[in-house]
Amino acid sequence: MINLIRKSKSKAGATVRFIPSETKSKNFDFFKTKDGYEFEIKASQDNEELRIHGCTIEQNLHLAQQTLLIENGENREVYALVEGLLLSSYRFDKYFSQKENALFTEICVGNLLTDEEISELQHITKAVFKARDLVNMPVSHLNAEQLAQAVVELGKEANFEVAVLEETQLETLKMGGLLAVNKGSIDPPTFTIATYKPHHAINEKPIVLVGKGVVYDTGGLSLKPTPGSMDTMKGDMAGAATMASVLYLAALEKLPLYVIALLPATDNRPGGNAYAPGDVITMYDGTTVEVLNTDAEGRMILADALAYSKKYDPELVIDAATLTGAALRAIGTEASIIMGDAPDEVFEQLEKSGFAVHERVVRFPFWDDYKKHMKSKIADLKNIGGPNAGMISAGKFLGHFVKAPYVHMDIAGPAWLDAPENYKGDGGTGAGVRLLYHFLKNYKS
Repeated sequence: MINLIRKSKSKAGATVRFIPSETKSKNFDFFKTKDGYEFEIKASQDNEELRIHGCTIEQNLHLAQQTLLIENGENREVYALVEGLLLSSYRFDKYFSQKENALFTEICVGNLLTDEEISELQHITKAVFKARDLVNMPVSHLNAEQLAQAVVELGKEANFEVAVLEETQLETLKMGGLLAVNKGSIDPPTFTIATYKPHHAINEKPIVLVGKGVVYDTGGLSLKPTPGSMDTMKGDMAGAATMASVLYLAALEKLPLYVIALLPATDNRPGGNAYAPGDVITMYDGTTVEVLNTDAEGRMILADALAYSKKYDPELVIDAATLTGAALRAIGTEASIIMGDAPDEVFEQLEKSGFAVHERVVRFPFWDDYKKHMKSKIADLKNIGGPNAGMISAGKFLGHFVKAPYVHMDIAGPAWLDAPENYKGDGGTGAGVRLLYHFLKNYKS
């Protein structure tokens, strides 16, 4: 990862300078000199434009230029530019036999950023990259057990507690949803509980983060159509990757908050004993669910985790999941969808945080009218609604299992990009990490 430094011992290969906003020039320009590249950026642009400029700089630097010098600029401008630079430097090269050398290794910021800001930017970058790595890893290298172990390693690094419940423990707990989805797999499920509880926490009751950890999704017996429908399904655990990385970042930054992450994990395959359409499953809290589509598996494993959250008497519960294609169709890759029954101020802060870091969210209704979509003729609930409002009915299904103030976040749109998009790259984006960190940083209990 690129280092942020105050002074460089080596000569800068490239220089960035901000020019007055009233200057009659382009918002962004660069040119080659005998010593390297010089980049000129017009001041007073918004943060997202500056992040994208950071991406452009990163993409235009040559291998020989190991140090980038930022000469001037207001604090806000430099922070946003550097954030874009750092996030753009991600490469998923784990499986290449020969790896590319880094474009540059350090950014010299002088006194333009505080020590706290330098540390925060590096921690944010690490957390987003952790999430991206997890999402990009194929199931051949990241099954449910390996995902749990990855969270254990994050806990060791950032000093938070991690407990992993294995299959026999899940059977004792009667986590019917998670166990049902796992029946078609040859790999056992896991349920990871990560706890960050600093002595200076401002909240007595925890904020519980729940992330969908379907490490690969074929659709089960309700097999996804082909071609191309399964190519990216290694990323169906993006919710778990996000929530693990948010907790990791909160711990690295020593936020004064008591936070727990619950991460149910399995793959969903059409094995010989796979759960089937028509099955009735008894969930962790005793609710019976009629399965009408085995490809609606995310809500099955999340429901058990959400019900389990009750034991902590949480102040707030937030889940994140690549839950529905309906979310992607409704709003594209440009935003996540949020809904729930938490107080309005929670949603308002999420919206503010979304605009601040450009991970925008759009609130959808959570009216009780939608409960009827999930009524079953033979059980308490069915696991899929009709052709309309599928994203909301899925949220209402999950809401049944939560007693605390609740936010459901469907990240199916922004969690994965098929083509590169500025500093987000392509593949796993780490969607939700910066958003939820900003939310927690500004949270008032």
